[in-house]
Amino acid sequence: MTLEKRIAVTLPAGPKLEQTVELIRWAEDNGISDGWFADAGAPDSLTQVAAIAHHTRKMRIGVAVTPVYTRTPAVLAATADVISQVLPGRFIMGLGSSSETIMGGWHGIPLDKPLTRVKETTIMVRSMLKGEKSNFALDTLHSKGYRQAPCENPPPIYLAGLRANMLETAADVGDGVIINLWPQGALPKMLEHIRIGAERAGKRAEDVEVVNRAMVLVTDDKALGRNIFRAAFGPYYATPVYNKFLAWAGYEDAAATIREGWAAKDREKTAAAMSDEMIDEIAVIGTAEEVQDRIRADAHTGVHTQIIAPMAATAEDAMRTFSAFTSANFSF
Repeated sequence: MTLEKRIAVTLPAGPKLEQTVELIRWAEDNGISDGWFADAGAPDSLTQVAAIAHHTRKMRIGVAVTPVYTRTPAVLAATADVISQVLPGRFIMGLGSSSETIMGGWHGIPLDKPLTRVKETTIMVRSMLKGEKSNFALDTLHSKGYRQAPCENPPPIYLAGLRANMLETAADVGDGVIINLWPQGALPKMLEHIRIGAERAGKRAEDVEVVNRAMVLVTDDKALGRNIFRAAFGPYYATPVYNKFLAWAGYEDAAATIREGWAAKDREKTAAAMSDEMIDEIAVIGTAEEVQDRIRADAHTGVHTQIIAPMAATAEDAMRTFSAFTSANFSF
């Protein structure tokens, strides 16, 4: 089996449901095959998926990713059953651990044993979607006596990963792997761990779909694009999860400086740690031709689905970025 190379628009398109519906219709009309929701706060993404489903004709819809701490496995399974009915064969449930900022700060939930929690959630949700009566006493989760009707079209479950152990678990336990915010030089190492996890489960690595959320900006002003990235993602790389990932990916000094700058509430030091070279490894910034070439290069290395996430200050900038990847303007 050779997996198709795909382009997706990032969703939601804004706080209003009609904004997302408008983008989905535009994407389908322009030959873009996928729409993938982020799921961190409002507006709630799983609710939106159900709400927009009847506005789609053939688009595949995914979520990258729902935190496993904010919904129980029973709630996730019940939700997936509904969405699979309105998007039969076109929905992908993405699960991940999220970050300390979102879990601890926003929700007041400790980010305990994230790898185990993701794995156990996946095992339980799959069982519940089959209609099996729950009888789980696991390390981080337990459930007894829950049962729902078997899901006729159970969605595949893709798992988010950054470093070695989570990437291997995602490929082992999940049906696909979701990645983001990686330096280009680290991609081969990440794919190697995906291969290890896939083979552990008896799968061929090339049959495990790799989905990436790419931070993209079509612009003639690369300096502006880099500064947008610094402002938006400096706080990400200051969190323990992403800070450790940045060091693992080869930027140990930058990770240390970002950590120190953030702890000291020194935004200038935090931003300065993110060199132009490093940003160009992570973000996709440049003319339409330049960003298209980068997306093709990463696809050639091993990314199957590229979620185009515009780093845009205006709707016009976002649409210019999306437009570089319509079927009329782009092919792999």
